[in-house]
Amino acid sequence: MLLRTVFLRLLSTLITLLGVAIIVFFVIRVVPGNPIAMMLPPGATDADIARLEAFYGLDKPIIEQFFIWLQGVLQGDFGTSISLHQPVIELVLGRLPATLELSIMALAIAVLIGGTLALTGTRFRGTKTEATIDVTNGMALSIPDFLWGLLLILLFGVLVPVFHISGRVSPSLDLPFTTDFYLFESILRLQFTIFADLVAHMFMPALALAIPLAAIIAQLLKQSLKETMHLDYVTLSRTKGYGENHVITREALPNAILPTLTLVGVQFTFLIGGTVIIERLFSYEGLGNMAIDAVINRDLPLIQGIVIVFALIFTAVNLAVDLTYAMLNPRLRHA
Repeated sequence: MLLRTVFLRLLSTLITLLGVAIIVFFVIRVVPGNPIAMMLPPGATDADIARLEAFYGLDKPIIEQFFIWLQGVLQGDFGTSISLHQPVIELVLGRLPATLELSIMALAIAVLIGGTLALTGTRFRGTKTEATIDVTNGMALSIPDFLWGLLLILLFGVLVPVFHISGRVSPSLDLPFTTDFYLFESILRLQFTIFADLVAHMFMPALALAIPLAAIIAQLLKQSLKETMHLDYVTLSRTKGYGENHVITREALPNAILPTLTLVGVQFTFLIGGTVIIERLFSYEGLGNMAIDAVINRDLPLIQGIVIVFALIFTAVNLAVDLTYAMLNPRLRHA
């Protein structure tokens, strides 16, 4: 049954990616504006525009353009960026590690904060502590991540300048890395000075992304824990003399965490999408920041490549969450 589930999920993923490719390809081409005319100087002639349109394949019918592009994608060729004049796949893969590291760090912070709030609210349920946590969650959810980013810049970048407010790493540092996963490679190479500098650049944008997600995790996990705390096996654990902390963490939490796991996986995909604004706000050199430049410049091949990569990440994360949940939940595993 598990293999059949994996096959169906993979088939659904392929269909989803094809649908995304079709929608993105045709939508960005019907938007007014000629990307070729935007990259030429004011004195360019119609012949200059026609020559570049032929070079980028924009002189062909749109259906033919799509199948040419799709054939190239299947071969690993996403085309050439109109504004940067480099292969799209190299540009995307060069920025993707920065966005993934930022997203993973934000997710870790969100899980840590949200889990702590949920456990604390469950431990002190019915008290002022729980009410304070509920109010805090409401405030965190009401304020979007980019406003949290502006607030963090004001607090820890201007008033108390503890963290960096722009960039990914200090330009003065010599980076002895072989990959673009700077944070992970700095740990493997024991380059703690570079690691500290990377964290100082990443912490505020990661925290801005993490705060709303932490509030969602705290709400759902606390509600699941509340429901679990009334079940028979939890009551039996209390009658055996175990303390409340043991009952919550050892008995209630393992079962209450399953719905939260699904939520975290789904929200992680939205978190990655949220990096677009946050990366721009903090001048972070990630894929989201590049996406904004691509849209401004009407760089069609680059926009298509970025969207396809985002869609691939979203579907891969959702697939991993579904399979993980199926393996952890015996009822679904044997259904």
